[in-house]
Amino acid sequence: MAKTPVLTPQAEDFPRWYQDIVSKAELADNGPVRGTMVIRPYGYGLWERMQQDMDARIKETGTQNAYFPLLIPQSYLHKEAEHVEGFAPELAVVTHGGGKELEEPAVVRPTSEMIINEYFAKWVQSYRDLPLLINQWANVVRWELRPRLFLRTTEFLWQEGHTAHATYEEARDFAARIHRHVYADFMQDVLAMDVVLGRKTAKERFAGAINTLTLEGMMGDGKALQLGTSHELGQNFARAFHTQYLSKEGKQELVWQTSWGSTTRMIGALVMMHGDDNGLRIPPRLAPTQVVVLAIKGDDAVLAKVHEIGGALEAAGIRVHVDDRTDTPFGRRAVDWELKGVPVRVEIGPRDLENGTAMLARRIPGGKEPVAVEALATLLPTVLEEDQALLLKQARERRESRTTDVTTVDEAVEAAASGGWARIPWATLGEAGEAALAEHSVSVRCLVTEDGAVPDADDAAGNVAVVARAY
Repeated sequence: MAKTPVLTPQAEDFPRWYQDIVSKAELADNGPVRGTMVIRPYGYGLWERMQQDMDARIKETGTQNAYFPLLIPQSYLHKEAEHVEGFAPELAVVTHGGGKELEEPAVVRPTSEMIINEYFAKWVQSYRDLPLLINQWANVVRWELRPRLFLRTTEFLWQEGHTAHATYEEARDFAARIHRHVYADFMQDVLAMDVVLGRKTAKERFAGAINTLTLEGMMGDGKALQLGTSHELGQNFARAFHTQYLSKEGKQELVWQTSWGSTTRMIGALVMMHGDDNGLRIPPRLAPTQVVVLAIKGDDAVLAKVHEIGGALEAAGIRVHVDDRTDTPFGRRAVDWELKGVPVRVEIGPRDLENGTAMLARRIPGGKEPVAVEALATLLPTVLEEDQALLLKQARERRESRTTDVTTVDEAVEAAASGGWARIPWATLGEAGEAALAEHSVSVRCLVTEDGAVPDADDAAGNVAVVARAY
């Protein structure tokens, strides 16, 4: 009899395959309140690596970390009408505390523009206080009707940046810098994710913003996933909160602002963009464990050798784990590491010891080959970089091969329904076409120029709409 597969095959049921990986690779569990999640150590280890790398990139821009309260007075939200209207359906509101009804209800943070602007208004007095560049790592709550672990949960983890500038141009350029040099570079260089950088339409723009820049990725089933956004807020919040400064010319001026964020959704994207029917495939630059050294049998000489190899690889700068659990069958351990997507396995048994070799199993391209033990420390860094590049190449080839240029709404719907993306001139589609797409659960993911760059304006000549079904 054929063995029952560990995971539901992607082609059979992609959503079930995704749920299988999240559970069996021990990334997360559902929390006790609908829509919440418990991030398990393996999943949280991925988030920690993401957080560390991105935090360094954010700080390179001159931004500093801070922390603001989880509970926000409900009145703050009403100061910016478009913002409160956009978030109203998702709010969780606290009405009682300490056994008493609160004098004013408090909103559980859905995003922090409101409370941060309250303090920006206090902290900014003159042009010397600008630019003010703040980021926080926190959790937020947005009541989710159709939750899915990592992709859409009522509570999730993220970073949110908030900045204030003296001029429109400074704010615009800073939002673009975050978009490209923090988010896009991180996602492409570390996560090996192919992302399309573009501009949101007015319908899809962040509530209260004058422009939203987005990064969109194609998942394994052809659907799109928004992976990060950077917003130009203009002076909308500055006007609502009276955030102003004394200019060099002695005039009171409103600041220009940005906000930007990325979330634990990136873990879900990692699963759906790179995973296969055998489990995760973790990009080597991200992987908490890049190489696992497995003892096939509990022979003393084998155990000594796997620890020796582990030490040598660690000294070579490789993140390595030695698996000497020989009381657990080797096959089960190998399948488990494959499921968890560790890029490379180095397998050692008595016969390998005699030959002075190790079996090298590469998770990303697949396949096994014997390698001389003394060559491992110099060979593996090259192998890891090759596999990092391969993941990005495969993701890009998938998107390019499944993206179709079309000229009508019907053709765009057909392309999305068949598991792909479509590109259609925005002048042809327009807001009426965008509304027609929505009737088929297809949305404009972003606007790009004809050559794929980020447009300077919504109505710039030659803008192209990238449309797809999305998570």
